[in-house]
Amino acid sequence: MPAKSKAQQKAAGAALSAKRGETPKSKLRGASKQMVDSMTEKQLEDFASGSTKGKPEHVD
Repeated sequence: MPAKSKAQQKAAGAALSAKRGETPKSKLRGASKQMVDSMTEKQLEDFASGSTKGKPEHVD
């Protein structure tokens, strides 16, 4: 399931980085902090992948 906004993709990318151990979990904020615990690495990859072209910055 791809992200619906650029903000969701950024959050998923940050969570994926923490899940892989590239970024400390203490550096995460907001949605990415919740994503790292509730989603698998594969789910985060799917969510963070894809083009940002044509996507809004935020969704309601």
